[in-house]
Order: sequence, then structure tokens, then C-alpha cells
Amino acid sequence: MINKRALKNYFQKLDYILLLTVFFLAVIGMVAIFSAGYSQDAGTRQMIVQTVAALMGIGLMFFLTWIDYESYSEFAKYIYIGSIIILLFVLFFGMGKEETGANSWIRIGSVGIQPSELVKIAFAITFSTHVTKVKENINSVRNILALFAHFAILFALVILQNDTGTALVFLVMFLMILFVAGVSYKYFLAAIGVGAASLPLLWFLLSDYQKNRILVFLNPEIDPAGAGFQVIQSKIAIGSGQVFGRGYMQGPQNQLSMLPEKDTDFIYGVIGEEFGFIGTILVLALLLVLICRCIYVARHAKNDMGTYICIGIAAMYLFHTFENICMCIGLMPVTGIPLPFLSYGGSSILTNFIAIGLVQSVWSRRRVINFGD
Repeated sequence: MINKRALKNYFQKLDYILLLTVFFLAVIGMVAIFSAGYSQDAGTRQMIVQTVAALMGIGLMFFLTWIDYESYSEFAKYIYIGSIIILLFVLFFGMGKEETGANSWIRIGSVGIQPSELVKIAFAITFSTHVTKVKENINSVRNILALFAHFAILFALVILQNDTGTALVFLVMFLMILFVAGVSYKYFLAAIGVGAASLPLLWFLLSDYQKNRILVFLNPEIDPAGAGFQVIQSKIAIGSGQVFGRGYMQGPQNQLSMLPEKDTDFIYGVIGEEFGFIGTILVLALLLVLICRCIYVARHAKNDMGTYICIGIAAMYLFHTFENICMCIGLMPVTGIPLPFLSYGGSSILTNFIAIGLVQSVWSRRRVINFGD
């Protein structure tokens, strides 16, 4: 039975800056999602789905905050094996290729789940555990190869689902954790060299729709009614919002459904059109606070494992934020990466709140704390 003192101690140790930041982002996201779905009579349904997923995520966030993050190291092997099994299942039985080009969804009736979202959290835990165990001799070739294999198996399974965007999230998490762990720059330089030399080969390995996205990124005008349509409409929407926006549910690109995927990938375009430069800067500022706070918690973690978990999660948020906003304004290719806490999607917001629960767990235990005292 949890006593009052333990409960008081629990709430005193929360990072309220981080907590308020994610709540503000989630509320802004729901407001934008309702507007995005309103013209298609989907606003209420989407709000219900997003609210239910958010409430589930909040519950899991507080629950995971209570659990000592170090305890996950005991089960890291099983978490990793479970991640492989579920990604293999999605690879062979997943759905979504017709809609998104990637077989990355499991559908149960009308409910869709994207397991690779949750596997990001599993990777943050298992890879952080692995790095912590080999920290003293991390630059040995044997350990580097083992760490690379740990990452590469999950990366390859996601790539095989044709979900390049999510695979890149794993890559960024992998590199940032290794960088913070003190891996020699020689390995990074070697990786850059191999990557650069492999670019011509990688081009031929890309599917036609992936090649088209890159070509359209370089020049959206080559296919303005097709692959370039999303980016062109997104830039029009954001630009037309000017300083203060056109007003809530008053954006023509949004309400006339000229902006595709406006509730998910291009929710930033909806915010820009209806709330203008002020709205986009507010959202960007909140996302930067979220990322910086995760890094701050990482710096104050009581051990390496806590540091690596927070860095991995900060890397996840950083890439999602950078890629999503840049693709909305035409500075990056379209990859289908959602904006944290803002884009519509139960799997996405659930994953984001779970990630915050892990960061809160690290923060709560930055000194030795016993919640049962």
C-alpha cells in the first residue's frame, strides 16, 4: 500500500518544467488536430482517439516514473528479443503499404498500432544497458562491432518495412548515445567514409517512391500535382499565415483540404496557417525546451545508464522535430515522421509519453531516493 509520505515524495521529485512542456504541446496538438479534421467531419473522432491515447500515455508516464529505470537492465535481453519478434511479425503480416508505402502497421479492427514507435523506447533501454556494460572498454573493435550489431538488426528490420523515416530515428539515437559514451572519433570518421562511398549503391537500392521523394525534395516543381504537392501546399499554408495567422479553423489550405496529411505529417502547416509565425515559433520553442530538458536530465543522471537513456530520447525528439518541420518548409525530403505530441496518432503520442516517463524516472533518482520511506 502506497502511503501519503511516499506519494508526496514522488510528486516532489517530478520535473515540472518537462511535465508542463509536454502537456502544453499535447493540448496544442489536440487543438490543431480538431481543426485539421473538422473540414472532413473527422475532428471529433480524431480528438477522441488522441485524447484516449494521451490519457493512456499519461497514466503510463506516471507509472514508469515510479519504477526505477535501472531495473530494466535485468530484462534488457528479453526486451530486445521481443522487439525483434514484433518487428518480424510486422514485416510479414503488417499493413499500410497502400496508404503510406510502408508495411509498418498492425490493425485490429479499426485500431491501428505502429510497433516500431514503441521499439524506439525499447532500443533506448536495451542499447543504453549494452553501452553501460562495455563502457570501460567501449573502443575495442569487438565491442564496437557488438554495439553496431545491436543497432543494425533493428535498423534493418525497419528498413525492410520500407519505413526509412523511422529507421533514421534509430540511426540518430545510435550515433548520439555512442558520441556521449566517448566512442573514438576514428570510428565516426570511418563510418562517414563508408557512408559516403556507399551512396551510389544505396541509390540503386532505394524503391521508386523513395527516389521520387528525394528528387521532388530537390525540385518540388518537377511533380507539382503529385509527389511535390504536399510540400508546395505546406509552404503556401505556412507562408499565408504571416505573423498572426488566419485564425482558428479559418485557414483555406486546411479547411478546403488542399493540404494532404494535415493532421499527421503536416500538422505544422496547419499551425502555421491558422496561428502564423507566432504560433510556429511558440511550438518550436516548446519542442526545444523539451529536447534541452532531456539533455539537462541526462547531465544530472546518477549513472551512465540514466544518461544514455535520456540522450537516446533527446535524440529521438530532436530528429522528429528537425525532420518534420524541415520537410514542412521544403528543407528536407518527406519521410512521414510525426511531430512529437502534436501530430495525430495513438502510437506516436503513447510512445512520447512513455519516453517522458523514463526521463522522469532518471530525474527522480538523480540522487538515491526510496519512495517507500
